Amino acid sequence: MDPETIRNIAVYALPVLFAITLHEAAHAYAAKYFGDNTAYAQGRMSLNPLVHVDLLGTIVIPIALYLFTPFVFGYAKPVPVDFSRLRNPKKQMAFVALAGPMANFIMAFMWLVLGLLLAYFQVEENFPHKVAQAGVFTNLLIFAFNLLPLPPLDGGRVLTSILPNNLAYKFARIEPYGFFIVLALIFVGVLGYWVVPVMEVGRFLIHLIAAPLTIFLS
Repeated sequence: MDPETIRNIAVYALPVLFAITLHEAAHAYAAKYFGDNTAYAQGRMSLNPLVHVDLLGTIVIPIALYLFTPFVFGYAKPVPVDFSRLRNPKKQMAFVALAGPMANFIMAFMWLVLGLLLAYFQVEENFPHKVAQAGVFTNLLIFAFNLLPLPPLDGGRVLTSILPNNLAYKFARIEPYGFFIVLALIFVGVLGYWVVPVMEVGRFLIHLIAAPLTIFLS
């Protein structure tokens, strides 16, 4: 493994671990808040990354794809949610689903703030700047990818929640094939038509929110 690859893995390791950990923990917290203790009872409402990391999906597959293909794809252990236990399953399914991407949006903002502070305090070491940039990129990528309106991704859950019951039932039947559809979208190169614009919207919003701090530190 060449030094550049090792350096890139070191830069992205911490942002990726934080991103997947808080994403999954946010789902678990939202589910518990709305009445389903399944994830909480299984210890998934935790900031310990080890309970969320999937050896194959979080480590092996992303590294292999990074080394041998032009794209990277991975996943964590999905948080178990029994939507029937929610107080208002149809409506609150959307809030549980959105909790994960919103956690990534907030983390992207926090990494941006860290980058601004590093620049303000004139930190010369390049590594923390690269980590902050990787944190923004990683979280915006996970934010955008998970909002794809296709079950079992979070965007698919949101769409299922807002569709009329008869359409929601038909749409939810796609879920067993969702993973393969996503892979197909990646391989044919069209997933970027969704991910890139949503990432840019997210980037615009976090910079807009950080504008007062940016002016203060300038």
